[in-house]
Amino acid sequence: MSVDVDSVALREPAHQVSPRAVTYWRISALIGAVVEWAVVIPVYVFAVPEIFDGPGRPWWTTVLLAVALVAPLVHLLVMPQLRYRIHRWEITPTAIHTRSGWLSIDSRVAPLSRVQTVDSTQGAIMRLFSLASLTVTTASAAGPITIDCLDREVARQLVHELTEITGASEGDAT
Repeated sequence: MSVDVDSVALREPAHQVSPRAVTYWRISALIGAVVEWAVVIPVYVFAVPEIFDGPGRPWWTTVLLAVALVAPLVHLLVMPQLRYRIHRWEITPTAIHTRSGWLSIDSRVAPLSRVQTVDSTQGAIMRLFSLASLTVTTASAAGPITIDCLDREVARQLVHELTEITGASEGDAT
């Protein structure tokens, strides 16, 4: 029996994460950038002259500083929108399907019969944006499936829905 690969192509999941995720990811990236700059700038100003005796700094230390200052800005400007376009999720009566990432893209499908636990988490910044992440642990070596940045109420509804579906399943999901 041969299988036509085109006929079994997996469609993309139907739902996007909350539009507020873009601002959340941008704020998170900004916090990371500020921390990075708080380390890099003092090292450049104070440590580099101590390490390299002699007049001036080597040219490559200035290039490294420029990269260390610009890279977080590029991350801050590019990542949130790109990530929002890629992140998708869907729960059907038989499976959970997610797609996430921005540099590398991870697509996961797990049968609901394999679900062991359903967890919802909210960090401090996520609470400010009324967002939550959903983590579905399955009997899989690939690890749990996570849907980041759902609207808090959508996450709460999905936890209820998944608990109902998996609770009605026979067996122990192993």
